[in-house]
Amino acid sequence: MHLADRINRIEVSATLAVSAEAEKYKSQGVDVVDFGPGEPDFPTPEHIKQAAIRAIEQNFSKYTAVGGILPLRKAIVEWHRAQLGSNYEPTESIACTGGKHALFNAMHALISAGDEVLIPAPYWVTFPDIVKYAGGTPVILPTRAEEGFQLTAAAVEQALTPRTRMLIVNSPNNPSGAVVPPGEFARIFAACKQRGVWLLSDECYSHFTYGDARPFSAASIADSKPHVIIIGSLSKTFAMTGWRLGYVLAPKPLVDAVAKLQSQSTSNPNSITQHAAIAALTGSMAPAAAMLAEYARRRARILAGLREIPGVTCAEPQGAFYVFPNVARLLRPDTAPDTLALARRLLERAHIAVVPGDAFGMTGYIRISYATSMERIEEGLRRLARFFQAAATTAP
Repeated sequence: MHLADRINRIEVSATLAVSAEAEKYKSQGVDVVDFGPGEPDFPTPEHIKQAAIRAIEQNFSKYTAVGGILPLRKAIVEWHRAQLGSNYEPTESIACTGGKHALFNAMHALISAGDEVLIPAPYWVTFPDIVKYAGGTPVILPTRAEEGFQLTAAAVEQALTPRTRMLIVNSPNNPSGAVVPPGEFARIFAACKQRGVWLLSDECYSHFTYGDARPFSAASIADSKPHVIIIGSLSKTFAMTGWRLGYVLAPKPLVDAVAKLQSQSTSNPNSITQHAAIAALTGSMAPAAAMLAEYARRRARILAGLREIPGVTCAEPQGAFYVFPNVARLLRPDTAPDTLALARRLLERAHIAVVPGDAFGMTGYIRISYATSMERIEEGLRRLARFFQAAATTAP
């Protein structure tokens, strides 16, 4: 079969591939410690579920406006204003079927063949493939573990070219957990504005920050609205991954373009989910705070456990719910020459699911999600220690 070139330019999501492999083992009765999932292990808060039930009972099951019902778009901009200091109107917002869909639509409304999109590494696995599918060229900007994988304005300025159309910033970052400080974010924005480059800010993990880091949006920077695209999602903050509700905040002409594309593809987001989303955005943030407190506890334990394993080093994440340890010293030319092979071997031999760092543009690393119970974290740390100890013992 001859498939379209655009399909051959992209790969299957590595994180979803890991989940599928782990599920195969689980279906065979294998006890897998699954460090792969990029989603909260907490249930959706009760008031959100009840709003969905009421919407079903009240027959809100028809098509809606392409970009979502007006009460939802009002709730999105009001929540974003209250939580992150922006100043959008409902006409400058559109609801989509998840954050990934919002990103896909915004990218395809702006990127043409030959456009370069600057993507700091490590990066979420989907960023480069969406750029390729749109016909653009991803340009990877590596960050350094010794600097906490921090993106800097100086590095961005050096990487910009006349063909650069967009910079993607994901803060807190998946997979590293790095958080761009507000002052540095402002300098990055200034560099983009000066060169006429769009700054696309993926805020999926905005409310999962630790220590001195705080939720921050590029949209709170003065005079940023004409130059910034905000991609948001209810998936993480409200434990609503399967509900599929994300949004774009951007200048109205871009939002209108996204709506045009959406009208010819998915049309409106799920009507029941829209009513649940209103309840999420207008309700208490206490469930998100409770999740954050538990993630902070798990983060401390998994960092301590990893640092006890000889050969493993790990920068301290400031956000999200991942650690991104360096395991390069434990790779073996004969058995695990890269993290793809290492991840496969960990699943086969130790029954631990992780995502290889190669998928995030960083060789020698693995991503471990601590969006799982403390009990599973403890068991996973024991298995990792045994596995790497055995590997070191049998090394030539």
